[in-house]
Amino acid sequence: MRPLIIANWKMNPQNYAEAEQLLAAVLGAMKRIRGVTVVFCPPFVWLTDFSHKLRQASFGAQDVFWESAGAYTGEISPAMLKASRVSHVIVGHSERRRWLGETDEMVRRKLAAVLAAGLTAILCVGEDSREEGNNVSAVLEQQLEAALTGLAKASLARLVVAYEPVWAIGTGESDSPSNALSAALTIRKVIRDRFDQKVAQGVPVLYGGSVSSENIVSFLSEKGIGGALVGGASLYAEEFIALVTRAASVSRS
Repeated sequence: MRPLIIANWKMNPQNYAEAEQLLAAVLGAMKRIRGVTVVFCPPFVWLTDFSHKLRQASFGAQDVFWESAGAYTGEISPAMLKASRVSHVIVGHSERRRWLGETDEMVRRKLAAVLAAGLTAILCVGEDSREEGNNVSAVLEQQLEAALTGLAKASLARLVVAYEPVWAIGTGESDSPSNALSAALTIRKVIRDRFDQKVAQGVPVLYGGSVSSENIVSFLSEKGIGGALVGGASLYAEEFIALVTRAASVSRS
């Protein structure tokens, strides 16, 4: 399976010209890179323009609402994203939980809506603090059980789970590959216990949290980790190109 790299730009860059320049530089370099799948998640204001203009690239949204239409000021539906040629949607990112008060129930409803629309969901899970230590498995199990409630087994063919320890996001201090693998195994166990082994093995598990060109190979060398959700490193063309190039070098059986 090809490594999957998600470029989550968050609320960056600050203007369209910078965003266009960044995307052009990365896409230009990617013409020479094989064996890796990259999905770009720019801010909503540029998403539709890029997705229609650059059909050779794959695009994702950083958030979504669970209703299909209605009086929900500021929100965007899965159907709108699909019509805008968006293929992936990030759901439940810790920054939305922290700053916007997203609850497990809101994440569950968003996840169900994304999958029902035929889009690929990138479900984010992870513990808040490093001190939680042995409680990591319990946190992951609780978040996953809440998010997966009510889902049909067939819909999980479009599910990606990103393990992001919150304490590692934007800090420059990543988790260890072995800990990330342990989290990935826990994630697959929860899915296996709720559905079955085949479904669990088919769900890609990504690592996120201060991912860089320097550490991407160490994470992808763990066979249970299928890619990365990349934040800050995706905002610098040279760094992100190096990251994608090294990700592509990791062979997959």
